[in-house]
Amino acid sequence: QVQLVESGGGLVQAGGSLRLSCAASGRTFSSYTMGWFRQAPGKEREFVAAISRSGGITYFTDSVKGRFTISKDNAKNTVYLQMNSLKPEDTAVYYCAAKLNLGDVRIQGRYDYWGQGTQVTVSS
Repeated sequence: QVQLVESGGGLVQAGGSLRLSCAASGRTFSSYTMGWFRQAPGKEREFVAAISRSGGITYFTDSVKGRFTISKDNAKNTVYLQMNSLKPEDTAVYYCAAKLNLGDVRIQGRYDYWGQGTQVTVSS
């Protein structure tokens, strides 16, 4: 069992930055591929970014490429999402997720564990 706790959300002006953190419980964090998803009001939850178990491979949805980075610290059992040049359309609840399987990182159903989410609001 893995518990995920996100933090770092908040209100920021367009063009600003935020860093989200996701702390995981358990001793097998390095075995998990980690992902970030988001859900805007009235919309379905969507894939944002993911990082491989070792942290050597990263994935991003097109709308955040060049603005967001994802990193994983296996020693601290934490994954980060650095968000720069934020836009109002980035406003959403951001969720951290973990999975053991090797399936497509963009598919929500592939993830085994989810955090409770953290709100990110970008004002124009």
